[in-house]
Amino acid sequence: MTTDTKKKPPRPLTNDQKKQLRRYGHALNPLVNIGKEGLTATVLQEIDTSLQINELIKVKLLNTAPLDKHQASLEIPAHTGSVLVQLIGKTLLLYRPNPKRPKDKRIIVR
Repeated sequence: MTTDTKKKPPRPLTNDQKKQLRRYGHALNPLVNIGKEGLTATVLQEIDTSLQINELIKVKLLNTAPLDKHQASLEIPAHTGSVLVQLIGKTLLLYRPNPKRPKDKRIIVR
Protein backbone atom coordinates (compact mmCIF):
# COMPACT_ATOMS: atom_id res chain seq x y z
CA MET A 1 0.00 0.00 0.00
CA THR A 2 1.45 3.33 -0.98
CA THR A 3 -1.00 5.69 0.68
CA ASP A 4 -1.87 6.32 4.31
CA THR A 5 -4.91 8.50 3.71
CA LYS A 6 -8.12 7.09 5.05
CA LYS A 7 -11.52 8.68 4.67
CA LYS A 8 -14.37 8.64 7.13
CA PRO A 9 -16.77 5.84 6.23
CA PRO A 10 -20.47 6.60 5.72
CA ARG A 11 -22.96 5.24 8.18
CA PRO A 12 -23.47 1.47 8.02
CA LEU A 13 -26.16 0.17 5.69
CA THR A 14 -29.05 -2.03 6.75
CA ASN A 15 -29.65 -5.35 5.05
CA ASP A 16 -32.59 -3.87 3.13
CA GLN A 17 -30.42 -1.00 1.89
CA LYS A 18 -27.72 -3.44 0.78
CA LYS A 19 -30.34 -5.50 -1.02
CA GLN A 20 -31.53 -2.41 -2.87
CA LEU A 21 -27.97 -1.48 -3.87
CA ARG A 22 -27.25 -5.03 -5.03
CA ARG A 23 -30.24 -4.75 -7.37
CA TYR A 24 -28.84 -1.50 -8.80
CA GLY A 25 -25.35 -2.95 -9.08
CA HIS A 26 -26.38 -6.16 -10.84
CA ALA A 27 -26.25 -4.61 -14.32
CA LEU A 28 -23.05 -2.63 -13.72
CA ASN A 29 -19.73 -3.52 -15.31
CA PRO A 30 -16.48 -3.13 -13.32
CA LEU A 31 -15.10 0.41 -13.67
CA VAL A 32 -11.74 -0.33 -12.05
CA ASN A 33 -9.55 -3.41 -12.47
CA ILE A 34 -6.79 -4.18 -10.00
CA GLY A 35 -3.91 -6.05 -11.63
CA LYS A 36 -0.35 -7.10 -10.89
CA GLU A 37 0.66 -3.72 -9.42
CA GLY A 38 -1.89 -4.20 -6.64
CA LEU A 39 -3.56 -1.46 -4.67
CA THR A 40 -1.49 1.61 -5.56
CA ALA A 41 -2.23 5.26 -4.90
CA THR A 42 -3.27 5.63 -8.54
CA VAL A 43 -5.78 2.78 -8.28
CA LEU A 44 -7.20 4.20 -5.04
CA GLN A 45 -7.51 7.62 -6.68
CA GLU A 46 -9.36 6.06 -9.63
CA ILE A 47 -11.75 4.25 -7.28
CA ASP A 48 -12.29 7.48 -5.33
CA THR A 49 -13.03 9.45 -8.50
CA SER A 50 -15.39 6.77 -9.80
CA LEU A 51 -17.27 6.73 -6.50
CA GLN A 52 -17.58 10.50 -6.56
CA ILE A 53 -19.07 10.40 -10.04
CA ASN A 54 -21.22 7.26 -9.80
CA GLU A 55 -21.78 6.55 -6.07
CA LEU A 56 -22.09 2.79 -6.80
CA ILE A 57 -19.29 0.97 -8.63
CA LYS A 58 -17.83 -2.47 -9.19
CA VAL A 59 -14.12 -3.15 -8.74
CA LYS A 60 -12.60 -6.31 -10.22
CA LEU A 61 -9.51 -8.07 -8.85
CA LEU A 62 -7.67 -9.73 -11.71
CA ASN A 63 -5.98 -13.10 -11.23
CA THR A 64 -2.59 -11.35 -11.29
CA ALA A 65 -3.45 -9.10 -8.32
CA PRO A 66 -1.10 -9.68 -5.36
CA LEU A 67 -3.79 -9.15 -2.69
CA ASP A 68 -6.65 -11.50 -1.99
CA LYS A 69 -10.31 -10.54 -2.17
CA HIS A 70 -10.85 -10.41 1.59
CA GLN A 71 -7.87 -8.13 2.11
CA ALA A 72 -9.10 -5.88 -0.71
CA SER A 73 -12.64 -5.83 0.73
CA LEU A 74 -11.23 -4.36 3.94
CA GLU A 75 -8.59 -1.99 2.55
CA ILE A 76 -10.46 -0.36 -0.33
CA PRO A 77 -13.48 0.82 1.72
CA ALA A 78 -11.16 2.02 4.50
CA HIS A 79 -9.11 4.16 2.11
CA THR A 80 -12.00 5.48 0.01
CA GLY A 81 -14.61 6.08 2.70
CA SER A 82 -17.02 3.70 1.00
CA VAL A 83 -19.11 0.75 2.12
CA LEU A 84 -18.69 -2.77 0.80
CA VAL A 85 -22.13 -3.77 -0.40
CA GLN A 86 -21.25 -7.14 -1.88
CA LEU A 87 -18.29 -9.40 -2.61
CA ILE A 88 -18.88 -12.05 -5.26
CA GLY A 89 -15.89 -13.93 -6.53
CA LYS A 90 -13.25 -11.28 -7.10
CA THR A 91 -15.71 -8.47 -7.74
CA LEU A 92 -16.48 -5.86 -5.09
CA LEU A 93 -19.57 -3.66 -5.16
CA LEU A 94 -18.86 -0.37 -3.37
CA TYR A 95 -21.15 2.49 -2.41
CA ARG A 96 -20.40 6.00 -1.19
CA PRO A 97 -23.11 8.68 -1.23
CA ASN A 98 -22.26 12.00 -2.84
CA PRO A 99 -24.44 14.83 -1.46
CA LYS A 100 -23.00 17.22 -4.07
CA ARG A 101 -24.56 15.31 -6.97
CA PRO A 102 -27.75 16.75 -8.42
CA LYS A 103 -30.77 15.33 -6.59
CA ASP A 104 -32.18 13.71 -9.72
CA LYS A 105 -28.92 11.76 -10.25
CA ARG A 106 -28.35 10.55 -6.67
CA ILE A 107 -28.94 7.01 -5.58
CA ILE A 108 -31.63 7.19 -2.92
CA VAL A 109 -31.14 4.41 -0.36
CA ARG A 110 -34.24 3.80 1.73
